[in-house]
Amino acid sequence: MIIAGGGTGGHIFPAVAIAHALRKLQPGIDILFVGAKGKMEMEKVPQAGYEIKGLDIAGFNRSSLIKNIGLPFKLIKSFWQVRSIIKTFQPDAVIGVGGYSSFPVLRYAQAQGIATFIHEANSFAGKSNIMLGKKASKIFVATDGMEKFFPAEKIMITGNPVRQNIVNNIISRSEGIQFFGLEPAKKTVFVTGGSLGAKGINEAIDAGIAAFAQNNVQLIWQTGKPYADRASAIAVENKNIWANSFITQMEYAYAAADIVISRSGAMSVAELCVAKKPVIFVPFPFAAEDHQTANAQNLVNKQAGLMIKDSEAKEKLVAKAIALAGDEQQQNMLKGNIAKLAITNADEVVAKEILRLIS
Repeated sequence: MIIAGGGTGGHIFPAVAIAHALRKLQPGIDILFVGAKGKMEMEKVPQAGYEIKGLDIAGFNRSSLIKNIGLPFKLIKSFWQVRSIIKTFQPDAVIGVGGYSSFPVLRYAQAQGIATFIHEANSFAGKSNIMLGKKASKIFVATDGMEKFFPAEKIMITGNPVRQNIVNNIISRSEGIQFFGLEPAKKTVFVTGGSLGAKGINEAIDAGIAAFAQNNVQLIWQTGKPYADRASAIAVENKNIWANSFITQMEYAYAAADIVISRSGAMSVAELCVAKKPVIFVPFPFAAEDHQTANAQNLVNKQAGLMIKDSEAKEKLVAKAIALAGDEQQQNMLKGNIAKLAITNADEVVAKEILRLIS
């Protein structure tokens, strides 16, 4: 089996979850990942115990058109690399999880008559997945209403695969607090902008940083690389703040957290439902079709989360978090409602269906 894609944790972590489920159901299975050179999958996939091959490929750069000059050459080169990988590995099936490295792998596999599967995590499908969906054997989706993107007969609603260390999390709050060197008696806010960080959230937290200590609230702050140095300098001066660019053991952060501030990408939402935490969502405003706002609004409508626009985060986010930290009744309501939306076995459902269709 080849699993292709990556770029962000939202693509990588469900891919690894599917790989684990396949290996559990069929222990002798041979799994190879294919990703983009220089992207985080090249580090995270080997850490999870799988081999990965990197392609010389890049996505379309919307902010600087001049940077796209070499794109056609990279795409052609990546197809030659894919051809070599598939000829050598000879997969029974290829699974695409999104990210631009998945496109040439699935496209070539389809041309060779190899079974292909797509996992689309978002409520708005990516363009490459829409193109690939026409020839895919099966398309696994998180939500209903995806017939506008894919052939209805190929769709299977499975939800989004969540990392097993979060599904099976038995770490206590006190163990989580101890892991970050914080105080058990204080309310704890966990701030995460996803695997790459979130500028709007980081700047809002920075602007209101003094208010946390003033209100006896402590902070676990996952910043992403661009903001890491600034946040680390702040943490040195404030004992109530733990800051780092990335948290490998997210189960400890979820265990420690009384409240979470997060982007609302599909995988973040899926994990937070499983973690059963009161959440304030700050959707990434430039996501395709504004799908992060749609994801967050879906939970707000069910009283399973709160939402603040990225453009209003600097003025409102910290005050909202501190108000929620002091309101046990609202915390319990949000916790109870978000827990009802949790799907814990999507990886197994996807793996079983793939193995059934290729056997």
